[in-house]
Amino acid sequence: MLSRVANKIYWMARYLERAENTARLINVNTHLLLDFPKRVKLGWEPIIDITSRKDNFYSLYEEADERSVIRFMVTDLRNPGSILCALNMARENTRNIRDIIPREVWEQVNALHLTAKTNARSVQTQRHRYDYLRSIILGVQTISGMLAGTMTHDAGYDFLRMGRNLERADMTTRIVDVRSATLLPDMSEALSPFENLQWVSVLKSLSAYQMYRREMRLRISRSDVLKFLLQEERFPRAFYHAICQVHNCLESLPSNEKTLLLITKLQQKVQNSKLGAFDQEKLHEFIDELQLGVIKIHDSINKTYF
Repeated sequence: MLSRVANKIYWMARYLERAENTARLINVNTHLLLDFPKRVKLGWEPIIDITSRKDNFYSLYEEADERSVIRFMVTDLRNPGSILCALNMARENTRNIRDIIPREVWEQVNALHLTAKTNARSVQTQRHRYDYLRSIILGVQTISGMLAGTMTHDAGYDFLRMGRNLERADMTTRIVDVRSATLLPDMSEALSPFENLQWVSVLKSLSAYQMYRREMRLRISRSDVLKFLLQEERFPRAFYHAICQVHNCLESLPSNEKTLLLITKLQQKVQNSKLGAFDQEKLHEFIDELQLGVIKIHDSINKTYF
C-alpha cells in the first residue's frame, strides 16, 4: 500500500471521529445547562480549553459566551477543530481514496457533509441543537458501520482503525477533562447533590451510561466513572480499549517495534494508576500525560509509515 493512501485513510477516520466526538463534547455542557438550577451559571470557556483552541478563539471572538463558543466549535471554518471543518477535511480525504473504499461510503460522507453544512444555523438554538448534533453522531456511526461491513479488512483497514481509535482515545480524555476543567468552580454545599449530574453527562456524552450501570450496578461516583472510561478494556470508547485496538492493528504491520513500545508504556501507565486517589489537579495532569502519550504514538506512526 502506498504511504499516501494509508495517510488519507488514517486521516479520514480521524476527522470523522473528531466531528462525532466534538458533537458529544458540546452535548456535555448543553445537558448540564438543562439539568442544573437556573441560578447556576456554567462557563463555556472550558470547552475551548479542552480542545486547546483558546488563542485561536480569542483572535476571532471577544467573549466566550454560549453563542460564540457554539459557532466556533460547530460552524466556524476558521477553527480547524470545528465540526464543519472536520467533515470538510474528512470529505477531501475520502474523495482522494474513492477507488480504495466502497462507493457507498464516499456517498455517505458526502451526504453527511452537505447535510451538516445546510442545517448549520439550527445548532445555535437549544431547541434544535440536540437534533443537529445527534445527526452528526449517527451519520459518522453509519459510515463506521458501512466501512466495517463492506471494506476489505487489510492493511488499509488497519490504518483506518488506528486513526479512529487514536482520535477516540484523545477525545475521550478531553471529554473526561470537562469535569477536571471545573465547570462548577465554586460549588457550594447546596449544589453538592448536583455534582453527580456532571458525571452522568460525561457518561451519556460517550454513550456509556447504560454500560456503566450494567458493569458497576452502584450509584454513580467520580472514581468509578474514571475507572470505567479510562481503564475498562471491554468498552469501545474507554481510553485503554482504544489504545489496545491501535496496538492490535500495528501488530500486523512492518517496522512496528518503536510504536508498539510507546503503546505498551502508555497501557501500563493507565492500568497502574490509582485514579480514585487523584484530586482534580492531579487528574488534570494525568490526562495531560495521556494526551501527550497519544501524540507521541501518532508522531511515531506518521514518521514510520507516512
